[in-house]
Amino acid sequence: MSSEENSIHDFDFTLICDYFSRMHRQGPGSRETTHKALSFIPALGPESRIADLGCGTGTPTLDLALNTPGQITGIDLFPRFIDLFNARAASPGLQNRVRGLVGSMDQLPFQPESLDLIWAEGSIYNIGFERGLTEWRNFLKPGGFIAVSEASWFTNERPREITDFWMDAYPGIDTVGNKVLQMQSAGYIPLAAFILPENCWLEEFYHHQPAVQEAFLKQYPDNPAALGLVENERREAALYEQYKDYYGYAFYIGQKIR
Repeated sequence: MSSEENSIHDFDFTLICDYFSRMHRQGPGSRETTHKALSFIPALGPESRIADLGCGTGTPTLDLALNTPGQITGIDLFPRFIDLFNARAASPGLQNRVRGLVGSMDQLPFQPESLDLIWAEGSIYNIGFERGLTEWRNFLKPGGFIAVSEASWFTNERPREITDFWMDAYPGIDTVGNKVLQMQSAGYIPLAAFILPENCWLEEFYHHQPAVQEAFLKQYPDNPAALGLVENERREAALYEQYKDYYGYAFYIGQKIR
């Protein structure tokens, strides 16, 4: 298989962790879109319990913590991400109400109906949008909220190249309208859906990667898998530049039906 046919999941776990731990964000997003999504959720109190699933090194989580008074638990599969997460949470003095745990989003360490809010920026694809919404619903209190960003089509028709790329990388991608219907079918009242602007991909994610790639390849100069990972990320960035009118991330906010 050539590197152009790979998805991110085809690469070594350790290499993926090393590469993305060098990034401020592990996926597209911004402080502004985190705040916008949060604005659709009624004010939470100090006793509110929030879970950020697939939290990475914690950039969106810390934005949440600075704008909500509740107790926040970040969950990520990569131990290195959680080490960085907890170090960052301690820096602004949030360590008493923000903590990171190593774990999988399909085996969450929470009691049923114990969470007021589930948050997941760019990570629900790891379990699948419909499956994630359905399974995670069990952990929300009646009337609890969920907010996720998800790869979505903006048009009903797309060029073959980008359709083939996404159907291989994530067959669960669908149009914004269909994603809203899926949220409703999973037992939520859809409260809002909005498309993330281009800067969430370009300025906040892709434009930071050339410097990361240079340092990464210097560390692994004779490693074909490391080169393949970099080539994969470069191809993804090029495809986005070419086809960004057809797809991107959308935020979906819903409330669990009581």
